[in-house]
Amino acid sequence: MIENKKILAVCPARGGSKGIPLKNLRPFFGIPLVARVGHLISEIPIIDRAIVSTDHQEIAEVARQSGLDAPFFRPEDLSGDQISDAQVLMHALNEIERIDKVKYDIVVMLQPTSPLRRSSHVVQAIEKLVHEGWDSVWTVSETDSKEHPLKQLTVRSGSLDYYDPAGSQIIARQQLTPVYHRNGVAYVMTRNCLLEEKTIMGKRNGALILNENLVSIDTIWDLKLAEFLQKTSEEPTMSQRDKARLDPQTIQFPEKQRSP
Repeated sequence: MIENKKILAVCPARGGSKGIPLKNLRPFFGIPLVARVGHLISEIPIIDRAIVSTDHQEIAEVARQSGLDAPFFRPEDLSGDQISDAQVLMHALNEIERIDKVKYDIVVMLQPTSPLRRSSHVVQAIEKLVHEGWDSVWTVSETDSKEHPLKQLTVRSGSLDYYDPAGSQIIARQQLTPVYHRNGVAYVMTRNCLLEEKTIMGKRNGALILNENLVSIDTIWDLKLAEFLQKTSEEPTMSQRDKARLDPQTIQFPEKQRSP
């Protein structure tokens, strides 16, 4: 709770991921991605309730073991890959308020696919929403200039062109206005934003810019990159609970490339 506002954390973790099958159970330094969320939340005392929204029995069990509650299963019609985050969170909020008979003022979405997040990131996002009066706050990272929209190209029938015609005027990266992308560390929103506006991006949406190297995992490449960053980080992102439970024998690093 913060300023008398009750906080619900929701970890959305369906079983039907396609890029990496059962991605949310994938071990990251020996600990399933969904379990890392539960361990992290144990370090954030201002969160009043923490649940997983899943359609998968094993994910629910692993989540429970990590400290997340699994008081319901997500229905099949909310488990496809075309379902929005807002739909999943609205269902979770309505269900848990019915079960708990409690109204939650703030909802925090913590996806398992951002294992490099730290508890301080989540706290900062919550405090920003409350203290600055935003409807929602997203954590974002600055996009590398090579991936700027004005530097992107299209190929149609073998013909190369600029994605945006204005890109033809860009000579140096200093001409580019910085753009940002969601890094998946935290999405924080008010109850009204979610249930009344039916969105996770309210009319007044604040940004918490994080300057660390962060990865949102969709592919094996993303997973290997996150493992590399975790291994080489000067400021480890592993929660204290993860450190205590980690068996060194379970760590699997990518194989080094051998010289020909």
